[in-house]
Amino acid sequence: MVMNEACYDVIVVGAGHAGCEAALAASRMGAKTLLLTIYMETIAQMSCNPAIGGLAKGNLVRDLDALGGEMAKCIDNTGIQFRVLNTKKGPAVRSSRAQADKAKYREYMTEILTTTPLLDVKQGAVVDILAENFGVKGVVTDYGQIFYSQRVILCTGTFLNGLIHIGEKRYKAGRANEFSSELLVNSLKGYGFNFERLKTGTPARLHESSIDFNSFEEQKGDSNPSFFSFETDDHILPQRSCYIAFTNENTHQIISDNMHRSPLYAGVITGIGPRYCPSIEDKVKKFPEKSRHQIFLEPEGLQSKEYYANGLSSSLPIDVQLKLYRSIKGLERAEFTRPAYAIEYDFVQPTALRLTLETKKLNGLYFAGQINGTTGYEEAAVQGYIAAVNAVLSYDNREFILNRDESYIGVMIDDLVTKGVDEPYRVFHSRGEFRLLLREDNAEYRLLEKGYNLGLVSKRRYERFVKEKEQLNSLIQKLQNVMLKPDGSTKSYFLEKNINLNNPVSLYNFLKRPEVKIGDIGDFLVEDYPEDVKKEAEITIKYEGYIKKQQDEVNKFRKIENVKIPESINYSNIKGLRAEYVEKLNRVKPATLGQASRIKGITPSALSLLHIHIEKMVKGNGSK
Repeated sequence: MVMNEACYDVIVVGAGHAGCEAALAASRMGAKTLLLTIYMETIAQMSCNPAIGGLAKGNLVRDLDALGGEMAKCIDNTGIQFRVLNTKKGPAVRSSRAQADKAKYREYMTEILTTTPLLDVKQGAVVDILAENFGVKGVVTDYGQIFYSQRVILCTGTFLNGLIHIGEKRYKAGRANEFSSELLVNSLKGYGFNFERLKTGTPARLHESSIDFNSFEEQKGDSNPSFFSFETDDHILPQRSCYIAFTNENTHQIISDNMHRSPLYAGVITGIGPRYCPSIEDKVKKFPEKSRHQIFLEPEGLQSKEYYANGLSSSLPIDVQLKLYRSIKGLERAEFTRPAYAIEYDFVQPTALRLTLETKKLNGLYFAGQINGTTGYEEAAVQGYIAAVNAVLSYDNREFILNRDESYIGVMIDDLVTKGVDEPYRVFHSRGEFRLLLREDNAEYRLLEKGYNLGLVSKRRYERFVKEKEQLNSLIQKLQNVMLKPDGSTKSYFLEKNINLNNPVSLYNFLKRPEVKIGDIGDFLVEDYPEDVKKEAEITIKYEGYIKKQQDEVNKFRKIENVKIPESINYSNIKGLRAEYVEKLNRVKPATLGQASRIKGITPSALSLLHIHIEKMVKGNGSK
């Protein structure tokens, strides 16, 4: 490893959620790492909503924790409300979400970063990328400093040519009152990178004293919180409520009357916004039949007096914003601490990346987060982790790629690299073909050993997990061996729980019945087991048939997924392959036949021709 203080094994640019995880993963793997941030005070800043997790996003955070990431521990230590979503549905679509004390979240992550060995954290805006012979060599900051490294990870968020819109006013910024990065964009363009525009936004923050909370429905957190990290036993901070409100027809009329003043509909904003998190003017325009839209008022912290108005993102002028906010019952006296705004920014189509998140144009240069067209803290964080792990492993010519059947991380990265984006990408349960296998509860079973082998999971934690697996196997075996007999006392015991027992049955098969819970049969087990083990056993048994069916689908999927495409392949030499398919394959450069199958427009017949050609190449008979 390098010794010169200006030379590093890995340089991470940007200290948002992607940059934090990237810097920690690289340094914890033994790489001398530099994290560069424009402002030290905004490390791990929650620029938008003060929350972590949500539908499918919670799965990303739990998976990251199983791999040895930090986000789960950070939110567990700074969360002020914890909830599991979709509890009335099956385990495949349940996800955790937590409100954060955003100041404490930032403080926690900053302390972790600044006390981690082998990691330097410095202030400086990167304005130029140094490279030669198609390989990255280092970066230059606005202070004129040069830092050298053969591995650089860009986690630039919304700062690349960022442009903020508030009604007719607009100014260059990466976040409110933070300057954007134009020189870095020019530097990357010089190396052949092409940029497109996306748009996102944030609602106004309201002062607590101006809100009539009695007008809203209170939404409390779970009484028995479920945490993100498998290592968290209890929460530290007091818990706070959120509040549910609604817009009304008057609100919508105010917006409609002023739509011409919205830069989104005046043609000023050209970037595409997130479909699943639209601005309030977008909702009113696209859903005219709706008389109201739901809003969540979310506290920004225990000491903060600010509330985040989730659902009221806008780029309208401030005077219009005030009118529409004050038209809502309970917000008649609303005062802004910060107005809503929209922001446009540059990104690179992620088809320009390999599955390792290394760019195809410059060896050793990696992209993570919104520069790849994604939206969300969680999506960014896991990309930062994957980029860093691959940056470190690449020194030994190794790589770390998660498949679609292993994690939503693999689903997302494969989607990005294979299909590209035409709107800000966010993860959903529906994107995962094997979602019953990618549950939150089994993240350690899928990924912990991988994190341990990377050196990012401690031996103590790994040994605890091995013991837990043994307990799970022991419990399942015991459930198979213990029989219930419908004698008087046993039958009466279950009748009190409204469960009928008419025939002898093993506890295992009894638990398969939908009305039977693991807690109902605990008295019939001589040995007690930890709650997590019992929950895992219950899910494994109740969904056994579905899980087996999905595992069979995975086995079929892997047959083509594991067919590697030789780097030396010349698609133009494949007889019968149309020119449009050759163009698509050359653009994406898929690593496997499975990845090629997911490229938009690639037909089964084209895939068959490709497969035959690969087999000929492997046998040494095909053209190379």
